[in-house]
Amino acid sequence: MNWASTEHHRFKDHVNEANTFTRRVALALLLVFILFCILIYRFYSLQVVHYENYVTLSDRNRIQVRPVPPNRGLIYDRNGELLAENRPSFTLSLVKERVRDMDGTIARLSELVDISESDKENFFKYLKQRRRPFEPVALRYRLDEEEMARLAVNKFDLKGVEVNAELVRYYPKGELYAHIVGYVGRINESELNSFDEETDKLYRGTHSIGKIGLEKHYESQLLGTVGVEYIETNAHGRALRTIDEVEPQAGQDLHLHIDSVMQQAGADALAGRRGAMVAIDIATGGVLAMVSTPSFDPNLFVTGISVKNYRALNESRNLPLFNRTIQGQYPPGSTLKPVLGLGGLEAQIISTDTRIRDPGFYQLENDDRQYREWKKGGHGSTVGLHEAIVESCDIFFYDLAFRMGVDRMHEFGTHFGLGEKTDIDIPSERAGIWPSRQWKRAARGQAWYPGNSLNMSIGQGDVLATPLQLAVMTATLARRGTRMQPSLVASIGDKTIEPKVVDQMQASEVNWEFVKQSMSDVVNNIHGTAHSLGRLLDYKIAGKTGTAQVVGIAQGEEYESEALAEFHRDHTLFVAFGPVKNPTLALAVIVENGEKHGDTDFPVVKAVFDAYFAQEKVRQANMQAQPAVQEAQQ
Repeated sequence: MNWASTEHHRFKDHVNEANTFTRRVALALLLVFILFCILIYRFYSLQVVHYENYVTLSDRNRIQVRPVPPNRGLIYDRNGELLAENRPSFTLSLVKERVRDMDGTIARLSELVDISESDKENFFKYLKQRRRPFEPVALRYRLDEEEMARLAVNKFDLKGVEVNAELVRYYPKGELYAHIVGYVGRINESELNSFDEETDKLYRGTHSIGKIGLEKHYESQLLGTVGVEYIETNAHGRALRTIDEVEPQAGQDLHLHIDSVMQQAGADALAGRRGAMVAIDIATGGVLAMVSTPSFDPNLFVTGISVKNYRALNESRNLPLFNRTIQGQYPPGSTLKPVLGLGGLEAQIISTDTRIRDPGFYQLENDDRQYREWKKGGHGSTVGLHEAIVESCDIFFYDLAFRMGVDRMHEFGTHFGLGEKTDIDIPSERAGIWPSRQWKRAARGQAWYPGNSLNMSIGQGDVLATPLQLAVMTATLARRGTRMQPSLVASIGDKTIEPKVVDQMQASEVNWEFVKQSMSDVVNNIHGTAHSLGRLLDYKIAGKTGTAQVVGIAQGEEYESEALAEFHRDHTLFVAFGPVKNPTLALAVIVENGEKHGDTDFPVVKAVFDAYFAQEKVRQANMQAQPAVQEAQQ
């Protein structure tokens, strides 16, 4: 042993080293114990304290809750013919959260299927809308089998791309019912922002909402109740199996009063013209036909209309998107004369024997203006109410209006629904204008003058009415003062909508019969303004012609059709009810710029009444055959 090693051994403190080692071991054990306690606590926290939370989070990663949209309710006409249905369609959709390169993916998809610029525009528009995470956004609808096959083959290369089967709204009658049934369309940003929490739940999994017509008015009934399915997915989000499901409840079906045969007859007769026709069941107020021309194909809007197609419809001078039956406000012309004539009789201002001079013009005292008769030279030396209605004499009604005054005319006309909405069950109806002193003061800031009353008496001046209002007015005349609520829908699901009386006006039976006979003679008397129509019918109806000026004609000048552009020519109107003996159908027709009744509105009237009576014969025959069939079965 050398000196250095001896020195080292002599100064080494074994006790101190042992103590140091013991302290270190104890510290290490304490640290291990603390860590073990933390681990135990964490394990307890995960498995006991927060068990439910973490199980739920785990399930959310593994299980997706998907809304199951309900089948939208169907729409039928009175004979059970389908007007709005749901057709299966395969839709190409993308899930934004799973697509790494959106533009590249769409470019790749464009190589496999036909994707238009309109499809891309709509896709990116809806992609920007508020939506739930991992909710698919449709890029292309109605894939065919070949396109689906190409997508299936390339599925491995299309992450975030889905092809789903869904039901898409379809309107088999196309243009025929566009303004009545309306259409559904994609829910837009404005509609989404208007949804409260409950409404948002109703539309989960549903991309469409009623936009116009019955689809909009009865949205809550047609929509149905959304269902839910619980889907197990893998790490890539692919569905593995369905764990549980809550079935959706389909929307309720609508059954209409509308008769497709009458609707088609009216549309065919109006084809190529701008106009409208409304036919009403007098007993119930049910609307049997409601045509506005020109029309449009509602199927264009269901999955998103292209900019080009929408611009073509919206910018057309013929206004195909405009529902003339409830939004078109026209001067009703002489169609008002039976109502005002009845009002004069009831107010005892005139009688059935009253006669006035008709030199072809009318003048108020201290007024140089001459209110002209449409017939040059007038209708004879003197004219009574019967001739005034049958031959549409303006002079008689000028004089009646002057003596009756605006207050009594206004009050009497309101019983027939003039100047107020009918509250029919489709949106966007207009109220028309039935003037009064108060109305003119509020709208024009002017007093009412006798000349205003004269213009009002022949349905000109400030007077405006929709074709629906004129049909309601005519039905009220035919039903002798009982005004019914017009309705398109007869039943919702298995619930029938009962007819509703909205006004009841009392008048003398003698006066009702006089006005009814006068309207009958308009069609069936050789002097009537519609006698050329009456010669074509094998049944009797009552009616009244009307002509509405589109542009004013200066005093002393005459109407020259050839000098006017088509859009400036007179409108032709006709109101009618039939059969005369026991009226069951009332209608109103307007043909914009039609000018000549025989070529424009008369063919529409004949076509609709022909279709109606033909349908009634079939129904009567079926009703008579039912007891015999039942007896044979027994």
